[in-house]
Amino acid sequence: MKKIETRPYIPWELAEKFMTDVFVAYGVPEEDAKICTDVLLESDRRGIESHGCNRFKPIYLDRIKAGTLLPVTKTEIVKETPTTVVMDANNGMGMVASYRMMNLLIEKAKTYGMAGGTIFNSTHYGIAGYWTSMAEKAGMIGITGTNARPSVAPTFGVEPMMGTNPMTFSLPTDEEFAFNFDCATSIVQNGKIEYYMRSGKPTPAGLVITEDGGTMTDSAQILKDMRAGKCSLLPLGGMGEETGGYKGYGFTAIVEILSAALAGGPFMKDLTGKNPDGSNKMFRLGHFFFVINPEFFMGLDTFRHTAGEICRELRGAEKAPGAERIYTAGEKEYLAWQERKDKGVPVGEAIQKEFIALRDECGLSYKFPFEK
Repeated sequence: MKKIETRPYIPWELAEKFMTDVFVAYGVPEEDAKICTDVLLESDRRGIESHGCNRFKPIYLDRIKAGTLLPVTKTEIVKETPTTVVMDANNGMGMVASYRMMNLLIEKAKTYGMAGGTIFNSTHYGIAGYWTSMAEKAGMIGITGTNARPSVAPTFGVEPMMGTNPMTFSLPTDEEFAFNFDCATSIVQNGKIEYYMRSGKPTPAGLVITEDGGTMTDSAQILKDMRAGKCSLLPLGGMGEETGGYKGYGFTAIVEILSAALAGGPFMKDLTGKNPDGSNKMFRLGHFFFVINPEFFMGLDTFRHTAGEICRELRGAEKAPGAERIYTAGEKEYLAWQERKDKGVPVGEAIQKEFIALRDECGLSYKFPFEK
């Protein structure tokens, strides 16, 4: 049964202009602010609310205020070949550095067929699928991953060692939407628990492991305890080996290694954003990106058609009893956009309060539809 949306909507254009103006008020150059806003709103367009407006203030604006995220992004290319780039983001906006990186790699892949890059000394780069979609829109395959603040325990462990470490792919198809596989290598990501907390909802049991090997569901307490190292998220597959938790653990470790080792950046416990005395420090995250041009294989049209046929056959498979339909990656996000494109972004009470407070703090003259 389809859930009825009861939250008020903000028109996309209004949300885009407001968020851009707030970023600018916080010191982000206007062109960079537009990039950051688009990355956040793209998450909401796809229905992935854990990484959209929900994170505008706590992940980006609060970190700018705290000094752990620099509003002006001074990227530096420290090594480059015809097919590779290593970039230092110098603790600026991870979204801006990633935008610059993907544009470089797409141009290289047009000439050489493949290109790969890494970024170090970076910050949260938003929804990973944004970067792979840049490649897909250029008729190419996009792959990316990033490490993050430690929150995931290794199999048979209870200590948060690695980030939720997404490993993301976008593949062109001959359908109205691409094959976009964008997810964390943990069962659930931090942003989803933040979303549960802000929505006043518990976290489902079995996603988090405590120091004594149990589970917990209080979303606010999970976030607090995770920062203190008292609980951890579980990798894909869950606890132990019986349900394949070691597979998720392996994928999480792969992303951690590629995000750090290719650029020689920090990893795991060095990404907490805290010094031993509890004071703030730069996060210094790492990201990796790969772009593959199908024209250098059997051609883009062949790739699109084959990928589309595979997706159609998958969706046409016999359904499980009670199942309404089968989806392929990226389809639900496409359907979310079809539902929201003429309505805008839905915002809950917590975001409404944040938007009003930010407007007043920055001296802006916006009037939101949800205000009486």
